[in-house]
Amino acid sequence: MTETVLLIGGGGREHAIARALADSDCALYAAAGNRNPGIASLADGFETLETTNPEAVTTYANKVEATLAIVGPEAPLEAGVADALGDAGVYAFGPQQAEARIETDKGFQRRFMDRHDIAGCPDFEEFTDSEAACTYIDEYDGDLVVKPAGLTGGKGVRVIGDQVTPAEAKAYIRDSDHDRLVLEERLVGEEFTVQALVANGDIRVTPAVQDHKRAYEGDEGPNTGGMGSYSDASLELPFMDRDEYLEAVDILQETVDALEGYKGVLYGQFMLTADGPKVVEFNARFGDPEAMNTLPVMETDLLDVLVAARENESLPQLQFQPQATVCKYAVPDGYPTDPEAGAKVQLSPKSASDALLYYASVEEREDGIYTTTSRSFAVVGVADSITDAEAIATEALESAGTEGLRVRWDIGTPDLVQSRLGHMDELRGE
Repeated sequence: MTETVLLIGGGGREHAIARALADSDCALYAAAGNRNPGIASLADGFETLETTNPEAVTTYANKVEATLAIVGPEAPLEAGVADALGDAGVYAFGPQQAEARIETDKGFQRRFMDRHDIAGCPDFEEFTDSEAACTYIDEYDGDLVVKPAGLTGGKGVRVIGDQVTPAEAKAYIRDSDHDRLVLEERLVGEEFTVQALVANGDIRVTPAVQDHKRAYEGDEGPNTGGMGSYSDASLELPFMDRDEYLEAVDILQETVDALEGYKGVLYGQFMLTADGPKVVEFNARFGDPEAMNTLPVMETDLLDVLVAARENESLPQLQFQPQATVCKYAVPDGYPTDPEAGAKVQLSPKSASDALLYYASVEEREDGIYTTTSRSFAVVGVADSITDAEAIATEALESAGTEGLRVRWDIGTPDLVQSRLGHMDELRGE
């Protein structure tokens, strides 16, 4: 039978999911708080609604007679949308609210790792009292990372010794309106992500990706939702070896085994240190932008994974094209601190040349597509090498022009990749 799939979310990640399902034997419907023109062009129907409202989502799912759903962002998971869809008889590929706490509650995440003795957990303490947290900073032997326990869109973390001084971290804590904070040891190394499709006790992993959170070139400036990312033609990245990649996979497997019954995507953000991979955090969904690196090169039909998950069958083994990818986000001038909306987007799927275009937060008007105050669109190059993939993404952006927009041009360049290699060689004492 032809499946009817409901995609929840309207960002670049969800545009990548929609494109991955576009050639499958399914009718695709989408629901999001914003109308993404890229998703709308691929879907049989698009409904603008509040995706953190479980009743609104299930009402639309029943209206289109959805047989499957896939939840893109984290906020609907935290709101219990996957639970509500399941109660309504629609299989949702996404964890239930309680399981999604592995992302949505960083205190729970660390306590869970500690309780189940999962490898790669850093030193940590959780605080509800700001002065106690400040005292911990004064007494801790080393640098710390300050994390609000709840969701912050990737923008709430402060790293002592990198972004802030101890005094600035304490001022941030005292001025913060977060109920709970997690303070954990600062991990030094190179970050990377491995995303796994999970159901029925199976995990199926994707190639490693390196995201770039900092706003400006050279890893300067405030954290963002992610300015871009790259993957290599192999499962691992240039600064790591296969054994280190497999260590990260083992940590994901340990976590899935401990979660029991988890379904959806489990995204491990790791720091490759001199002592191997450590866990920076877990997310309960595809990464954005990492989905735009992995889904375009995945040869296995995503729909086959969803159906196997629902039918309680073994998930198919994932096959990937042996190609590298480079993703670069175009964001509004001033992003993330003081973004300026209203720039006209000059790039379209037809004009993107050899690159792939994924719309994120944009507004479609009668005379074209315009930026809002969040990340606007991503361009992805796919090629045999990171260098060639980077050139494809850069050419597409340069040919269209980026007036009113900002891009981290250094992502995926030979100099940046070599700096990652040199950093790891230095940490290993090579």
